[in-house]
Amino acid sequence: MSLKDKVNAEIKTAMKNKQKEELRALRAIKSMIMLAETEGGAAEALTEEQELKLLTKAAKQRKDSIDVFEKEGRDDLAEKEKEELAVISKFLPQPLTEDELREGINEIISEVGAEGPKDMGKVMGVATKKFAGRADGKQVSSIVKELLAK
Repeated sequence: MSLKDKVNAEIKTAMKNKQKEELRALRAIKSMIMLAETEGGAAEALTEEQELKLLTKAAKQRKDSIDVFEKEGRDDLAEKEKEELAVISKFLPQPLTEDELREGINEIISEVGAEGPKDMGKVMGVATKKFAGRADGKQVSSIVKELLAK
């Protein structure tokens, strides 16, 4: 079942249960999917990888908005963003723990034969693809730097 189908099913459920907050977030996701599908005249469904990128981007936007709203003292707006982030997170794969991430990065370092900080680009290229949607890029980058500095 594609992401679009899952979202449509969730929209129906949210409408039946009169869940306004969840409905708002689901409609935002559906809108993003429809925009991505029609972008550049493409009339085909999104791949699973594209759907994952879309959801990851939406989640990151919500997290950034929450930070800004909390700094500005706008708890009401931050709460709305948190509600939307919770709904988006339901569709994202389970994030990796730091230990799982370290283990995966160590494997990548061995695979590409990285020996020091100068090889960070090689490792990041593979890691970004491997951990897409399951780990934050900043976290991956900091762990890669740490492990390559040894």
